Amino acid sequence: MSFSAEVKNELARVTGESHCCHAAELAALMRMGGTMVIGGNTNLGVNFSSENAAVARKVLGLIKRGFKLDTEVVVTRGRRLKKNNTYHVRVIPGPGVNYLFSGLGIMRGDGINIQSDSGILRKACCRRAYLRGAFLGGGSVNKPEGAYHLELVTGNLDFAKSLVRLMRSFNLPARLTDRKDDYIVYLKDGNAITSFLQIIGAHNALLTFENVRVVKDMRNQVNRLVNCETANLQKTVNAAVKQVEGIKTIAALTGLDKLPPSLREIAEVRLANPEATLAELVEALGGRVGKSGINHRLRKLAEIADKLAAGRAAGDKGDTV
Repeated sequence: MSFSAEVKNELARVTGESHCCHAAELAALMRMGGTMVIGGNTNLGVNFSSENAAVARKVLGLIKRGFKLDTEVVVTRGRRLKKNNTYHVRVIPGPGVNYLFSGLGIMRGDGINIQSDSGILRKACCRRAYLRGAFLGGGSVNKPEGAYHLELVTGNLDFAKSLVRLMRSFNLPARLTDRKDDYIVYLKDGNAITSFLQIIGAHNALLTFENVRVVKDMRNQVNRLVNCETANLQKTVNAAVKQVEGIKTIAALTGLDKLPPSLREIAEVRLANPEATLAELVEALGGRVGKSGINHRLRKLAEIADKLAAGRAAGDKGDTV
């Protein structure tokens, strides 16, 4: 089962709100997955479709709880790809369906409301229920082990814009984009996704998401520290190799005995400890010279080696001519 399915199964069991919250949640569900049908005598009906059985059961329960309408459930099976079941909750066309649409704010008088559902979103609890219905009807969220991404998919641009405004009223950084014929309202920030899950009442999913996110963030932090330490170690090794090569150049061209005592001492210690860090060289010298002093002397040795190597190269070129 996908993480999205787990979240929806949990949300489908969320109950206990007042009638206004039931209406708000059902309105968002209908906006997401419902279609209006026309029957005999121009009576209206409803067909809601979902591949999640728990979501279909919740839609059926919300309709029966608030409205006395004739309903039926039909299950169809796809013929291609995964061959998933699709659950259709159908409200038989009849005069009472107009009351359903009016109660959900989908109809105003004899006309269809294609704008916002602000009339049923005056209370904070109703706004939370509305977002829950939107997620149940057309939402998905990646498992927290992967990239952080939560989205709500709808074919209605006005509805998508109203979802963005509603999510931003909860300080969620929702953004809107399009994909083929659909409009996508999405979140890509881990903190925003956990806040959204809390708002819609998916508390178990929130705990799961946070637990995995903590482990993931800790693992990433450890990897960054290890990479940093590895880079520093490589830098130290490269510097030590270059220092040893420079000292060997001095030894071959002039001899270390020609160096001042302080430089000769550090040269001999470096040759004896080719892989040592500056701190280890300080210990090798009995603490008589600090890291800055050792570093200064090693740079001086490198300058001498570069000059000797350059002079030798110039001499070899003159001999060739």
